[in-house]
Parts: sequence; C-alpha cells; structure tokens
Amino acid sequence: MEFGEKLQELRKSRGLTQEELAQAIYVSRTAVSKWESGRGYPSIDSLKAISAFFSVSVDDLLSGDKLIDIAEKENQRNIRSVCDLLFGIADIMTLLLVILPLYPDVIAGEISAVSLFAYAQASPLILAVHWVLYALLFSVGCVKVLTALLKVEKGRKALTAVSFAVGIVTVFFLALTREPYATATAFSLLIVKGVICFRSHKAD
Repeated sequence: MEFGEKLQELRKSRGLTQEELAQAIYVSRTAVSKWESGRGYPSIDSLKAISAFFSVSVDDLLSGDKLIDIAEKENQRNIRSVCDLLFGIADIMTLLLVILPLYPDVIAGEISAVSLFAYAQASPLILAVHWVLYALLFSVGCVKVLTALLKVEKGRKALTAVSFAVGIVTVFFLALTREPYATATAFSLLIVKGVICFRSHKAD
C-alpha cells in the first residue's frame, strides 16, 4: 500500500476530514490532499507528527528507501536555503559600496578616498547610476534573504539571475568610471556569489 493510501486509511479510521488532520499536525489542507493523492510526500518533521498523532512508526508509513529519498531531498532543500541566505547577504553587503571610502575625490588639492555620500567628483548622472545599481542589488538581496528564511522555492533562480546581471553591470560600470577600489569590492562580492551559487548547484 502506498503512503497516500495508508494516510487516507488512518485518517478515515479516526473519522477525520483532511482539514481536521491538517490542523492536528499543523500543515495546510492542501498538503494533506497532495499527500493522499500521491502527488508528494511530507517532510521528515511532518512524518514524525503523523507518526505521533496516529501512534504508528515512521517505518509503517514509508519504506526505508523512500524515507532515505525524502531525507536526501530535504537536505538538498536545506542546503539551497542556506546558500540563498548567504547569497542574499552578499547582495546586502552592497552597502559597503555606499559607506566605505572607495571613491577618488579632490580635497584641498589632494586626492583622497571618500564614501559615496561625499563623492562630489562625479557628475549627477554618474552618481544616479551608482545609487540605482546599488539599490537594485540591495533590494534583490533583501528579497533573497526573505525567500530563503520562508523557504520559498518559486522565483529563486530568477532572483539569482537578476542579481548576477546587475552585479556584472555594476563591476563594468565602476571599471569604466575608473573607481578601482569600488570595482575591486564589487568584483569580490560577485566572486563570493559565484562560489555560493556553485555550492548550491552541487546540492541540486
């Protein structure tokens, strides 16, 4: 007997609706419906909750091979979530490009390094491009962190692609405007994201 059939049989033996079972084990009714129809399997934590609620062992619910498969997939999801969290933090670290003295400016006849707030050497258009690029990276980072904490899978690849695209544009823009320190910092953050992305793909 498949897991979905076993779960349905256990639920009906208690005279419960899918909604009532979902409330008892703290999941959505949609999740219970999906499990019973064979369109998916619960997480390890949900399996433990089902096992405790119906006073049956996890082995009675699932075969050893299927249990190992679920554990491996959950481990992969957890690794992806951690990588997404670190990736988002790397984008949020774009703040360094705003607050650190990375931009050349002439002060009292001498070239000094200043933060973006004090950068007066660049034209208003160049400064506007700086702020737009950094704001985009910071925003993508915040969304990436939020989706990682909520373990949302939908759209994660699109966010990663947008982050890389904006990051590459930022590096080229800083290089073209001859800002070596800012270019090196932005490039370092891009490399960090590349390493994190590689680790995430290995988990897949």
